[in-house]
Amino acid sequence: MYAVIRRYEGVTDPGEAGRLVDEGFVTLLRRVPGFVAYYWVDAGDGVMVSTSVFEDRAGAEESVVRAADFVRENLAALLPDPPQVTAGRVVAAG
Repeated sequence: MYAVIRRYEGVTDPGEAGRLVDEGFVTLLRRVPGFVAYYWVDAGDGVMVSTSVFEDRAGAEESVVRAADFVRENLAALLPDPPQVTAGRVVAAG
């Protein structure tokens, strides 16, 4: 399995960002081959973190492309700063 973690800082409206992600992005992500799970977390103080899990690296890489497109097209005003992206192979899970 592979995971991609994105950390967004400076989020201007966490509630609206969460709604848009839930109503739009999650559906797009579920269509990526190898999709396992997705989580969008409000960490407080204008910080939101997403975690995407896929069966393989190709799915994880596709999620990075789809996330960038979705943010640019739907969330640019709410997520003004580029995310910190961390991706890699899952080596332990519970």
